[in-house]
Amino acid sequence: MIQIYHNPRCAKSREGIAFLEASGKSYETVRYLEETPGENELKAIIKKLGYTPIELVRKKEAIWKENFRGKSLSDDEIIAAMIKYPKLIERPIIISGDKAVVGRPAEKINELF
Repeated sequence: MIQIYHNPRCAKSREGIAFLEASGKSYETVRYLEETPGENELKAIIKKLGYTPIELVRKKEAIWKENFRGKSLSDDEIIAAMIKYPKLIERPIIISGDKAVVGRPAEKINELF
């Protein structure tokens, strides 16, 4: 089952949903701001993306700038920040099996099919 980690207020995230709908593929929506992934889930997502934790952070978010920018943080500290402030997690994340992409632009979702 394909999953999309979605924020309905985000235009790019809505584009990801529209892309999946147009593809005809079945998918499950995870509203990650309400259903924040735990540490193990977030680590698994990062691994599937082939990212380091910092690569999944939205560094232009005010929360990041005000609390974390310029600090030397370990991977675990970055993951803890994303769990505490899920707005910091890049979106949308689309997962299919053991692969995942950040759907920016939405066409990147094709990499999963």
